[in-house]
Amino acid sequence: MLKNSLLLLGLGAALTAVPATAQQKKPTATTSATGTRLVEKVTRKAGELVIPYEKYVLPNGLTLVVTEDHSDPLVHVDVTYHVGSAREQIGKSGFAHFFEHMMFEGSDHAPQGTFDKVIIGAGGTNNGSTTRDRTNYYETIPSNQLERALWLEADRMGFLLDAVTQKRFEVQRSTVKNERGQNYDNRPYGLVSEYVSKTLYPYGHPYSWLTIGYLEDLDRSDVNDLKQFFLRWYGPNNATLTVGGDVKPAEVVAMAEKYFGTIPSGPAVQNMKLPAPKLTQDRYVSYQDNVRFPLLQMVFPTVPQNHPDETALDALAEIIGGSKNALLYQNLTKPQKAISAAAYHPTSELGGEFTIAARAFPGKGLDSLEYRVRQSLAEFERRGVKDEDLQRFKASREADLIGSLSSVSGKVTRLASNQTFTGNPNFITIELQRLRALTKADVQRVYTQYIKGKKAVVLSVLPKSAPTKPAKPDNFTISKEGYKAPADEYKNLTYVKAKDTFDRAKLPGAGANPVVKVPALWQEQFQNGLRVMGTRSTEVPTVNMLLTIRGGHRIEQQNPAKAGVAALTAALLNEGTQKYTSEQFADALERLGSSITVTPGTDNTTVSVQSLTKNLPATLALLEERLLRPRFDAADFARLKKQTLESIANQSTQPTVIADKTYNALLYGPGDIMSVPVIGTTSTVQSLTLDDVKQFYQQYYGPDLSHLVIVGDVEQKDVVGKLGFLQNWGRKGVTLPAGNPGKQPDKTRIYFVNKPDAAQSEIRIGYLALPYDATGEYYRAYLANYLLGGSFASRINHNLREEKGYTYGAYSSFRGTRYVGPFTAQAGVRADATTASLVEFGKEIKGYTTGISDDELQLLQTSVGQSDALKYETGQQKAAFLARLLEYDLTPDFVQKQNDILRALKKEDVQAIAQKYLPVDNMYIVVVGDRNKVFPGINTLGYEIVEMDAEGNRLTSAIPAASTVTATPAAPADVKKAKSKTKDEDGRKAKRKLKKDEDGTKVKEKTE
Repeated sequence: MLKNSLLLLGLGAALTAVPATAQQKKPTATTSATGTRLVEKVTRKAGELVIPYEKYVLPNGLTLVVTEDHSDPLVHVDVTYHVGSAREQIGKSGFAHFFEHMMFEGSDHAPQGTFDKVIIGAGGTNNGSTTRDRTNYYETIPSNQLERALWLEADRMGFLLDAVTQKRFEVQRSTVKNERGQNYDNRPYGLVSEYVSKTLYPYGHPYSWLTIGYLEDLDRSDVNDLKQFFLRWYGPNNATLTVGGDVKPAEVVAMAEKYFGTIPSGPAVQNMKLPAPKLTQDRYVSYQDNVRFPLLQMVFPTVPQNHPDETALDALAEIIGGSKNALLYQNLTKPQKAISAAAYHPTSELGGEFTIAARAFPGKGLDSLEYRVRQSLAEFERRGVKDEDLQRFKASREADLIGSLSSVSGKVTRLASNQTFTGNPNFITIELQRLRALTKADVQRVYTQYIKGKKAVVLSVLPKSAPTKPAKPDNFTISKEGYKAPADEYKNLTYVKAKDTFDRAKLPGAGANPVVKVPALWQEQFQNGLRVMGTRSTEVPTVNMLLTIRGGHRIEQQNPAKAGVAALTAALLNEGTQKYTSEQFADALERLGSSITVTPGTDNTTVSVQSLTKNLPATLALLEERLLRPRFDAADFARLKKQTLESIANQSTQPTVIADKTYNALLYGPGDIMSVPVIGTTSTVQSLTLDDVKQFYQQYYGPDLSHLVIVGDVEQKDVVGKLGFLQNWGRKGVTLPAGNPGKQPDKTRIYFVNKPDAAQSEIRIGYLALPYDATGEYYRAYLANYLLGGSFASRINHNLREEKGYTYGAYSSFRGTRYVGPFTAQAGVRADATTASLVEFGKEIKGYTTGISDDELQLLQTSVGQSDALKYETGQQKAAFLARLLEYDLTPDFVQKQNDILRALKKEDVQAIAQKYLPVDNMYIVVVGDRNKVFPGINTLGYEIVEMDAEGNRLTSAIPAASTVTATPAAPADVKKAKSKTKDEDGRKAKRKLKKDEDGTKVKEKTE
């Protein structure tokens, strides 16, 4: 959402302005010869912030929105269908999400696997997501691949159903059931949203169940049910196609008419509108979970998204529980009455939920926590809304909006959502008007109208291992009284395919590869040793800065008994300064819409700065305070130390963390600081004092250990002139510790950690391999691994996920830095598929050393070669690129050298690299899972097994190998081929959670 203090004029091609009254201005010519209507065209005019676009409607009802932006040679395509789980019925939940899976199973002219082959093979990304109210599918691609992306999307819109077989239906039913188990039933706090939904909304209300649905509903469904769902809701008249980036609107319209225009319209779809739930009493419910911290969650029903009161309710949530100045932080978190407390206001098309969530310390009852939460609400009534509350809210929201528009995917996503839910892609101007007009009285009014004296759902989540009192005894049961079954939406539906005058089975050609330019750079080096590099980027009026201070966790090698001090030092730097308390500092940042965050890491500590260009001087003044004059308050230290100790204790409940800790302990061995987590251990953190933190800061925070990158709408001379405080920063003269090469395993063994009742097993396989280098052995190893496990289309992922259905994602990577880093293959797999997964991992790694095919080599070269178009788009991406140049002393032409290596790569080169750097018989294998389910199987694999506890201590001597498996064990009876290409309803990716760049670091893909 938007903030008040900016007009944002002069933002170049990315953002333009029109008066609100011009939003629906119709062009002179409204209809083409083919019947496509140009509904509106928004262009640059002085006044309000918008994204420029042209909006069309095809004769079959498909809405097309195009935004032209030539700042980067890439395109984002989004197809949003106005259907989510809210269109389902009692007894048939989960269909919208289920169908999202099926949309990746192939269509008439694009058989299974075509999507990944075309999109990933061209260096792009693709995915989908389902919410209560809509389902969308999207791709980010080099601009020369646009026609192919539209061909693919149109084929599954118009030619899907004959490819939906009973076999594929069963595959995806199994996948969705497993997804529910992993993301809800077996995840800490995973059922919170389900309990809230079925308690807040009446029986039969479409929000009374989750998007994932219920297992029993999936079991009752059949393939015909699914086909009927598609026919009812997936017509072009219920869809919006949004295309943005390096395109010409006229060409996009022609492509859309060709590929989508002949698809018949589906049944008419009317918008839904339901009244907000009415609660006559507070509804108390509770359940037990495998968690350490008891959770209290209070939910008040409010208003749907885009309602005029939404902005005021968002502001109210921020004041009550959205920052360090909020009441919940002051009354609960800071005085250590709760480990965390927050308020937020999510909204959907049919309703909103004002939510307060607080986690108690172990052993504490939730009755007292509820009392303190209600006391905080009463305090809000007494204090009211202050001017600074509103200023902070407006400024921070404005900055958030501008940041979200820094990528073409961000612009397209906003246009698509606004069109789907309001019919107006330009709804951004209304959001801005509402934000600017927001008053203190508005916020006070919505509190009185929706919160004060109103009833709420009060949920208590109680640890199974430690009996704890709920807020109050349960007093609510679901009633079916008043429920009326909805009308049958699925009568007389028929499947009619498009009739074309062209050969739709022919894959369209691609244009010439776009020219990707490395950003133009400037450099300086201050006398104190600080290196500075920057680039001008005028797409949005923001500045991103990244200060990297070498050392981090690694530097604790000089005193391992103080492990965790680097992380605790960074945490304290995020608190107060000599001039400001923690709350005052947060207030100053929020009024500017800026952020300054200190983050600890393995090799470095980083300081990330984001600011609107106009507020950069004031933000830099705050950076000087945070970096050079920390407060190091004793009370802050005590609170953060306690929270750290609780976090360490909580890690033992998480199989993924246990697996990583055990794996690192094996890789690096005792005595190496890398065998210890970044946040330290219970014993090391308990010994830390505030003087330890002060000493660490004085010794290891200095310019001669640091480098700074600056990316944004600012000239070199303007920003360097404001960095005097960094030029005067004193040298420290510290020598960083040398890396420990580590003891390599003499043979492959399995190290097993028991995690009772775990539904999945976490697997790690690898050894210490290589340090990073940009154009040497490491880069070649990265290229070789790309086909093995470095992308979604890799051999490992295709086998374990696509073919076997054992996992949602299996990957491998080289993760070197300035120090030697590991090669790791990893996955979280179904417990009953643990043994089979280990066999398949071994087969893929060993089999890879025998060579690759010509097709695989071509895929590698095109996918990696064309992916550069996606690497330098946003300010943060550019900052990461520049930081790598300084981190590894590279020149910008290393990109061209990498391209030369890639083009010259031969199959024999890949095979030689695999044979050299994949020693399958000399690797560590870590398995964390339920011993009763896993141990009998893995004991037959022919490896010695060492049992360990969650802290990395050996429980037994190595168990000799029982026998050697010579053939793949039979897959579990209910394991079938599975393919799940989805995000869950909250927008988190399940398909491609992480990409791995060539330096081995994990890079999050774009999210909506």
